Amino acid sequence: MLLENIHIFIFLVYMQFLCIIMLYILYMFSSLDFQKNGGNDYILDKMIRIAVISDVHGNRLALEAVLEDIRHRRVDQIVNLGDVLYGPLDPLGTAALLIDQKIITIMGNCDEILQEEHSDEDTFKFVKPLLTGEIMEWISGFLPTWSYENLLFCHGTPGSNHTYLLEEITPHNKRLKSPASLQEELSAYQEHIVICGHSHMERTVILPDGKIIVNAGSVGLPAYDDPFPFPHQMESGTPHAKYALLSHSEGGWNIEHIKVSYDWFTTAALARSNGREDYAVAIESGKM
Repeated sequence: MLLENIHIFIFLVYMQFLCIIMLYILYMFSSLDFQKNGGNDYILDKMIRIAVISDVHGNRLALEAVLEDIRHRRVDQIVNLGDVLYGPLDPLGTAALLIDQKIITIMGNCDEILQEEHSDEDTFKFVKPLLTGEIMEWISGFLPTWSYENLLFCHGTPGSNHTYLLEEITPHNKRLKSPASLQEELSAYQEHIVICGHSHMERTVILPDGKIIVNAGSVGLPAYDDPFPFPHQMESGTPHAKYALLSHSEGGWNIEHIKVSYDWFTTAALARSNGREDYAVAIESGKM
């Protein structure tokens, strides 16, 4: 009898312990605050890991590989810094991967171009006729910038998606801006870390005042030629799909630049089949 009572007591204690655990789990889930992002998507109020993608340029295979890598890293939020579909590759397949996901997306200069009715650019003539009304409505909802805690996300600079933040283009060369000029340029912004894209060149720069600039690199186009403001080339040097990962710790935000392998030769063949040898060379080599 005594042994039976002991078993009953142990069972009751065990069940009480399970109830406490279940109540704690329910409390944790109920305490997650959700907020709406500027008419875009719902996001967790407290984020620990943020993946930053940029400059996909219609490269569906590269995007698939990056999204799969991100999935394994269990991130809380993906932020897309823009220039999503503008490329002679697979804009519809790229849009299908992104349009229904809860991803915060910033307006890039090439996203702006796609909102125009006409353009003489070959890439525009390839992409624009393919876009549905649903995709155009999605693009129109991209944000100019987005901030979270001490992070500021933009495409080019916080004030312009047509301008490089870290690089300076002159009639004779391209070069990194001086730390002093960057510090002055960002003096009006209170955020401690500015995350950008546009130049497709992944790097992290720390300024004298402690502010940090992160260029997330490009998911889909690792090199390109640009005639504006003066003719120049941007070359990342490898064909990998690139993105950045921000992880919060007690010391602040940790920054990782991640390179992901994918079948870039198939994507280069697609560019060639669409008459774009320039894209093909850039995609399979990271150089021009």
